[in-house]
Amino acid sequence: MKNINAWMKEGFSFLQWVVFLLANALSLPVVIGQLYHLSAAEVAGLMQRTFFVIGLTSFLQGWLGHRYPLADGPAGIWLGMFTVMGTMAGAGEAGLSETLRVLEGAMIMAGVIIIVISAFRLLPKILFLFTPLVTGSFLMLLSLQLSGVFFQGMFGIGQGRDALEGKLLLVSVTVFVLVWVLSVWGKGWMKNYAVLIGIAAGWAGFAGLGYDAAAPVSFSSFVTLPSVFAWGTPVFDPNMILTVLVIVLLLLSNLIASVSAMEQVLSGKNRLESGLLSRSGTVNGVATLASSLFSTVGMVPLTVSAGFVSMTGEKRRRPYLAACLGVIAISCIPPVISFFAQLPGPVAYAVLLASFGQMFGIGLKGVLKEALDSRRFQILGITMSAGVGMMFLPSEVFQNFPPVIQSLMSNGLLVGMLICLVLEQCWRPRGEESFKKVSNHA
Repeated sequence: MKNINAWMKEGFSFLQWVVFLLANALSLPVVIGQLYHLSAAEVAGLMQRTFFVIGLTSFLQGWLGHRYPLADGPAGIWLGMFTVMGTMAGAGEAGLSETLRVLEGAMIMAGVIIIVISAFRLLPKILFLFTPLVTGSFLMLLSLQLSGVFFQGMFGIGQGRDALEGKLLLVSVTVFVLVWVLSVWGKGWMKNYAVLIGIAAGWAGFAGLGYDAAAPVSFSSFVTLPSVFAWGTPVFDPNMILTVLVIVLLLLSNLIASVSAMEQVLSGKNRLESGLLSRSGTVNGVATLASSLFSTVGMVPLTVSAGFVSMTGEKRRRPYLAACLGVIAISCIPPVISFFAQLPGPVAYAVLLASFGQMFGIGLKGVLKEALDSRRFQILGITMSAGVGMMFLPSEVFQNFPPVIQSLMSNGLLVGMLICLVLEQCWRPRGEESFKKVSNHA
């Protein structure tokens, strides 16, 4: 009897982790597929590779990296870059295909940099460049640039529709509100599975109102392995270096926050050993390289895992590692992937918009870590004004400039980041004049 109960407990813990690992990635391949005009078969392939990499990198982290039941998942910052660059590339298939190859190259650069920084413990030596003002401004600009794309996708604009449909609007808004409410005010399992609940409710509502789902993908064998460099040979674009450096710092910051949160849940302590951070950082670099190799979005340990472990009370590594292997196995079964690939696009966008809603607030919170004196206040204003302003300019206005300048100036996010970095380093603070003092002169 004891053995049966033990096996049931192991099985339940295994299933919990499998659902958690899959829930955080279900909508991503559908969104990327619509942005880059991928076929149903290509979306299914992307979903297979995403699940495979999630299972693989989560297992490597739990086995060799941080050694905690701390799941990997698609990094919001990488998804943001895929979205921004996809919208900038336009509708031409050649441009979109080239963009995916550039992103593969960017992930390789990021992975190598993360491994070097982590292995040689160089993080403290480069942190001075990426102040709270720089990283916070980046997140705020990114959230502003993403919001329009996500709203268009949520309402079905550009997916064979040029005008809003009442029924589709109802489903999308309901999913958005449901995920947001459960994420903020939900309790226990409802909070941890808010994304999965939103997907299930939206999918059911989508079908109930008569909208056709994507056609199922046919498959020739019951088991297939994920393809390598499915988007083509990586392209290394020098214009991506600055963006990659910022992404690396944000990924490492996310890594530290996630590991710290899990350490707090497991042991009640909040002190991280340098060896632990070095191991987990190195594996995260490997995970980023694997994301490029298998042509998917870069991965990072998910902070929400700490809340999941705290809620379930399941702190053991064995069920977690078994679930990671289970997700790898699921990724190799085409009928399962074909089913998930039929997720309606507007539902996927609505779920992501709700999940990304906190990004602007996180960026603002980062900026406010230090007092907004007159210098920082003006740098923030110039950064946001220039970055957002450039987003409204059509890329054609720079067609007479060299390609490097075109690439830079047509990206408001990159322009804002570059301005912020330069001003932060060249305009040195001369005192502690506060924002309050500035406002008195206004």
